[in-house]
Amino acid sequence: MRLSFLHCSITIVVVAVSACSGARTPTTPTTPSAPTEPSAPGTPSTPSSPANPGAPTTPTEPATPSTPTAPQATSSELQLFLLAGQSNMAGRGQVEAQDSIVNPRVLKLDKSLTWVPAVDPLHWDKPALVGVGPGRSFGLALAARDTTARIGLIPAAVGGSPISSWEPGALDTATGTHPYDEALARLRIARQSGKLRGILWHQGESDATPALSALYAGRLRALIARFRADAGDPNLPFIIGELGKFDGKPWTPDVARIDSVHRAIAASVPNVAYVSSDGLVDKGDTLHFDAASQRKFGERYAAAYLALVKW
Repeated sequence: MRLSFLHCSITIVVVAVSACSGARTPTTPTTPSAPTEPSAPGTPSTPSSPANPGAPTTPTEPATPSTPTAPQATSSELQLFLLAGQSNMAGRGQVEAQDSIVNPRVLKLDKSLTWVPAVDPLHWDKPALVGVGPGRSFGLALAARDTTARIGLIPAAVGGSPISSWEPGALDTATGTHPYDEALARLRIARQSGKLRGILWHQGESDATPALSALYAGRLRALIARFRADAGDPNLPFIIGELGKFDGKPWTPDVARIDSVHRAIAASVPNVAYVSSDGLVDKGDTLHFDAASQRKFGERYAAAYLALVKW
């Protein structure tokens, strides 16, 4: 079956779009014919968002979940995927020549809210650090599966962000951004060009402490339900990537607890998948995946998504 696109009035994916007080409302993006961590804290005001954004919906789990179906759309519409979480979703791998090769059917919503070819780095959460993440190879894998598909990636990850930053109105003090609010604002813009098909999530390193890991299960379940409610799709696929398991840095009990939450939620919440990081390596800092591992990770995310939608 082929990936497809359904016309929607609104689309997804939002990457950390920092908005300050007085920032103007983002303009509608145009679709081209072809195409460690925390910095000094800031205290910006809540970011601007498109007209009629609506208040965040109270998260609830779907009463009668169903299996998402493989996309059915016209060749002109984008299949949208939101990239969310922290630095390993944003990408910190070394960019190489192969990461700059343009595929005209794989696009990203850039910082100016314009659709451009998806070449690494996709994100700009920390400009001096950004690099190769799993998003681009994920998009390329889907495009290869269906030669008429057009993929729209919405970068929204914020390096170093704990899951508490991914709540309505929450400020990530290290970057001065509002990760959840800005992701939704970018998603609203993106959905003018296609349909949101899924969310890719890699996060948990910043919650691997005794106090925070104890709260992680409830927070992640609430986040999934909230994203689905705000997207208007109770069955929206949500793909969780396993945290890195690197030589020289064994998991602590708190990292293991975060991982157990990821696995349990994928096993118990409908239309959630878990992606293994087995065999992937770090870039030498025992924290971030290297570029080659990120490319493989993105392909694994794609395989998990395709299995979830039974395509």
